[in-house]
Amino acid sequence: MSGTSLPDRKRNKILEERKTSVRSLRTTGSEVLVLLASAFVYAIAFPGFIAPEGLGFIAFFALIPVFAVIRNTTWKAVWIYGFIFKFVFFLFFCYWLKGFHALAIILIPVIKGFEMLLGFIALKAADRFFRRFGFFFQAIIWVAYSYLAESWFAGLPYGNIAYAFYNYTYLVQIADITGIWGIVFLAVLPQTFLGRYLCDFVRGTAPKFRAYLKSNIAFVVLYAVLMAAALIYGGVRTHQWRNTEPDRVWDVVAVQHNHDSWKGGYTTYLHNFNNLRRFTLEAMSKTDPDAVIWSETAFVPSVAWHMNYTESGSIYSDTAELVEEFVSFGENLGVPLITGNPEGVLTDPSLPPYNEDGSWNRTDYNTVILFDDGEIKGTYRKQHLVPFTEHFPYEKELPWLYNLLLANDYQWWLQGNEPVVFESDGIKFSTPICFEDTFGDISGAFVANGADVIVNMTNDNWSKRVSAELQHAAMASFRSIETRKAMIRGTNSGITCLVTPEGTMHDEMEPFTMGWHLYHVPIYTHESHADTFFVNHINLFAHISVYASYAILALGAVMKIAGMIRGRKR
Repeated sequence: MSGTSLPDRKRNKILEERKTSVRSLRTTGSEVLVLLASAFVYAIAFPGFIAPEGLGFIAFFALIPVFAVIRNTTWKAVWIYGFIFKFVFFLFFCYWLKGFHALAIILIPVIKGFEMLLGFIALKAADRFFRRFGFFFQAIIWVAYSYLAESWFAGLPYGNIAYAFYNYTYLVQIADITGIWGIVFLAVLPQTFLGRYLCDFVRGTAPKFRAYLKSNIAFVVLYAVLMAAALIYGGVRTHQWRNTEPDRVWDVVAVQHNHDSWKGGYTTYLHNFNNLRRFTLEAMSKTDPDAVIWSETAFVPSVAWHMNYTESGSIYSDTAELVEEFVSFGENLGVPLITGNPEGVLTDPSLPPYNEDGSWNRTDYNTVILFDDGEIKGTYRKQHLVPFTEHFPYEKELPWLYNLLLANDYQWWLQGNEPVVFESDGIKFSTPICFEDTFGDISGAFVANGADVIVNMTNDNWSKRVSAELQHAAMASFRSIETRKAMIRGTNSGITCLVTPEGTMHDEMEPFTMGWHLYHVPIYTHESHADTFFVNHINLFAHISVYASYAILALGAVMKIAGMIRGRKR
C-alpha cells in the first residue's frame, strides 16, 4: 500500500489543481500582454499617429513574440489570441476610422479579428504537426492568410506586412515577379524561425542560440541566399528603371480641391465646381498640359444622367444647369478632362426617368469619365466597391446588418466588371478608383488589357489624417513596381503625386490643401516594354501559397492521426 492516505491524496490533488490553475492564469495573462504589446509595436511599422511615415524596420521583428505565443499556448486559447491580436492591431493601425464613422472603428477590427482567428489555428497546426520545419510552413501559411484576407467581400489589403517596406526600394523590387507576396514571405520567415526559438528559450528547453543556428544551418544559408538575391535584384532593377528613358512624356495637371466629403447638396456642388474650375484655368494659363485630372466624385451631378434624361423645367433644374456649365467648361478647355463623376442609369429601364412622386428612377455607378470636345468619350465603372459603405450583397442573409448600415446613411453603388482602358492622343491609361489601387490584381488586369499608365482617382478627405492618406499611397506605389508602369494619383486632399516604375513617389502635394500641380508622367508602352511576370501571372505566388497551405495542413493532420493510431496499437 501507498504510505499516503486517501484523504491526503485528495488534498494533494486539489492543491496541485490549484497550483496549475494559478500557473495557467499567470501564463495566459503574460501571453495576452505579449500579444497586446506586439500589436502596438507592429502598428508603428506603418504610417500612423506615432511615426508619421512609419518605422518599416520594426516589421522585421514585431511578429517574433506572436509566433512564440502561438507555439507556447494551447489549442483552446490560440483562436482567441488570433482575434485579440488582429483586433488590437487594427485599433492602433486604423485609428483614423473613427473620423469616418463610430461604427467603422469597431466593425473593421472585429472583422479582421475573426479572420486572424482561423489564421492562428492554422499557424498552431503547422507548428504542432511539423516539429522540424513547422516554422517554414508557418511562413507559407501567413502568405496564404494575407492573400485570402483581402480576397473576400470584406477583404482589405490594409495592414499587410509588405506595405511597411514601401520606402525600402531595393527590397520591394521583386514585386514585379511575385507581387507583394514574395515580400511577405521574406519578412515573415525569419520571424517564425526566431519565434520558435524564443518560445523554447522562455520554457528553458532551447539550446544556445549558436547551436540553434548551427542545427538549422541549411535554412539559415537558404534564407541568406534568398534575401541577398532579392536585394541584388532590387538594386539592379532600381538602377535600370531610374535610367530608362520613357517612350513618351504625358503632361498632366492634377487639381486638388480639398472638399469636405461629408458635405453635399447643390450649394456644395457649385462651390466645389468653382474651385475646380478656378484652379484648372489657373494651371492652363501657366502651363500647356495634355490632360487635366480631378479626383474621385469631384463633380457630383451625373453628367451622363442629365445629358440623357433631364427635361427643361424639371424640379432638378439646378443640378441640370450646373451640368450645362460643366459641359460648356469642358468644351472650351482645349484638353481632355478626366474626372470622377457618378453615372446615373435607369433602375427600371421600362419606366420613365422620373417616378410619379417626382423621385428619380435612377441607380448610380461610381465612375470616372473621359470628357473631351463636349462629350463623354469613355466611362470606367468601379469594380471593387468598398464593403459596407458602397456595397453589401447580403441583404437576405443578414437583414439586420443591412438595415443597420442603411440607418447609418450608407448608400450602395452598382458594381462594374470591366478593366476599361481609355485612349487619348495615343496615351492608353486606366483609372482605378480610390482603394482599387491597393489590389494588385486590379491594376495588373488593367495593364494586361493594354494600359500604359495608371491614373488613380481618390478621395481620402474623410479620414482627416495624413497618415491614412500615406498608408493608402504607400500601398498604391507597389502597383507601379508590379506592372512597371507609372502612376499618377489625382486626389481630393492627398496624397496627390507621381509614382515611377520603381515605386518612388515624387512631387507630393501638401495634404489637405487646395491647389494644382503639373506632372510629367513617363509612358512606357507595351511595344517597347514587355509585361512583367506578375502581370502575365497575377498573384501566382499567392495562389501557390494557398494550395500549398491546404496540402501542408492536410498532410500534417493525416500524419498526426496516423501517429495516434500507431500509439494505441502499442
